[in-house]
Amino acid sequence: MRLATLLCCFLFAIAIPAGATTIDHLEPASWWVGMKHHRVELMVHGDGIAATTPRLQRAGVTIVDVQQATNPNYLFVTVDVAGNAKPGAFDIEFVEHGKVVAKHPWRLDARAPGSAQRHGFDDRDAIYLITPDRFANADPRNDSVAGMKEAANRSDAFGRHGGDLAGIRQHLDYIAGLGFTQAWITPVLENDQPKQSYHGYAITDLYHVDPRFGSNGDYRALSQEARARGVGLIMDVVLNHIGSGHWWMRDLPSSDWINNGGKFFHTNHRRTTIQDPHAAAADRRTFVEGWFGPDMPDLNQRNPHLARYLIQNTLWWIEYAGLSGIREDTFGYADTQFVSDWGKAVMDEYPHFAMVGEEWSTNPAIVAHWQRGKVNPDGHVPYMTSMMDFPIHTALRSALLQPETQWESGWVPLYETLSNDFLYPDPDRLVIFAENHDTTRLLAQVDGDIGLWKIAMAYIATMRGVPQFYYGSEVLLRGPKERNDGQLRADMPGGWAGDAANAFTGAGLSSAQRDAQDYVRKLFQWRKRTPVVQTGKLTHFAPEGPVYVYVRHDGAHAVMVALNKGDTGKVIALDRFADFVKVGDHARDVLGEKDVQLGATLSLPAKSETILELR
Repeated sequence: MRLATLLCCFLFAIAIPAGATTIDHLEPASWWVGMKHHRVELMVHGDGIAATTPRLQRAGVTIVDVQQATNPNYLFVTVDVAGNAKPGAFDIEFVEHGKVVAKHPWRLDARAPGSAQRHGFDDRDAIYLITPDRFANADPRNDSVAGMKEAANRSDAFGRHGGDLAGIRQHLDYIAGLGFTQAWITPVLENDQPKQSYHGYAITDLYHVDPRFGSNGDYRALSQEARARGVGLIMDVVLNHIGSGHWWMRDLPSSDWINNGGKFFHTNHRRTTIQDPHAAAADRRTFVEGWFGPDMPDLNQRNPHLARYLIQNTLWWIEYAGLSGIREDTFGYADTQFVSDWGKAVMDEYPHFAMVGEEWSTNPAIVAHWQRGKVNPDGHVPYMTSMMDFPIHTALRSALLQPETQWESGWVPLYETLSNDFLYPDPDRLVIFAENHDTTRLLAQVDGDIGLWKIAMAYIATMRGVPQFYYGSEVLLRGPKERNDGQLRADMPGGWAGDAANAFTGAGLSSAQRDAQDYVRKLFQWRKRTPVVQTGKLTHFAPEGPVYVYVRHDGAHAVMVALNKGDTGKVIALDRFADFVKVGDHARDVLGEKDVQLGATLSLPAKSETILELR
């Protein structure tokens, strides 16, 4: 036995050289041949790795730069991938005193045909927004994962409920059947946080899907299967911050990796400080460098290694998962120059791609600052093709409830908000929405008034821009009137075995729920097959009392939308709209599914939306 023990020790000593180094992370672990971004900076993390020299032997791949961090456990190794390099796996070796003390596999892949020319979402699309933990649980085995900090607890509104990527894949036909052509899924990357990890915005590993949702391969399969059904995948990207459980926080590459030296101090949320020529520098710094909370360390994108890491991470996921778009979280909070560099890198690699940024401001001038093509007085050059239209979102929700008691009330603020479109380089690319995962649901906002809810859905489906719809609203998920994230992000009925009602099959739904679901399906399927309401020009008429009328038109076709949010029916004279409609014209009542001949007036029922395809 003693002899066997000695022999084992001898063999182990041969296999692992003295002074061997363990590589804990090497990111990204792969790249592609033929990328415009062909120089890739690898972050290598391991105990004392800075004392080594990296080398590789692979035709078409060369190491062109090596830089150390202040932390000796990091190396930044830049490799250049030639256009004629061959796909395949190989090792990167790390040498110390002439001996290989560590090696790590790296891989080159071939790009999918046409990858660089992929088309992102635009105004021809309609987006279905999903909070994956709350949509459908198709694989209960991954609800809780050994070694991860938070287990599933469906009884906790702020806990993990078990929804997963398999659940979304299982219901792709349902999403497509409703008429949606894009799926925006809130972050699915690892969130190994002790509580409220379900929402996904405190990422602890930027290269791996959270195993409670599935795997990287599952995410890529979801994208492929969605695309086969005519649905693109929009990834929710977070550049501003990470989760406090990220492995960086246990061993930071440098003291300036996290803003404020890695110590928490709260952002002031004063987003106007970026554009305000009078803003105090201290206020601007607090906005950009402050944290959302102690559990979300704020990243310092002015560090060049971190900036390259984030840019490459985005490119990696676009290429790996075959994405059709990106929604970028908390866009204005990140370093201004960085978001310009990041956006440019993405659009240089994918010229027809699409990205939408979150700038939660009711001021169109603030939102417009970030859209591609905007010429800004401060010299900032933006590259975002789209922005979330929070000004319209806020004005719409207010208009639905505001009575027409004054000259400037009712529909007028919404009408005038839309008139600010001259500020945007491309208002038709803005993403419009009545609700999302961070707002109360619209049905709660209007106190359960289905008539007003339908008016808002019709507005979102027919207004200029790219409509975004929040999962579950088609079956009247309501939630609280005051914001409570755990409750407004409620479970989709039928997403869990044993649910009393099932949105996907219709079983157990009330008549009101079935009617709402049919309404959404009819509305967005019609939009999907009606180009003029997607890309046509918009002409809107000043509201008169509770009635707001606008027309989408392209020279050959026109759609007239008349919204009456009043408690009584209204009769409107059509001579005001003579540029588009005349007495005796024929039209198709879209929602009523009937042909009509127009007279001198049009009757609008109380709390109703009338959509006419003019012929």
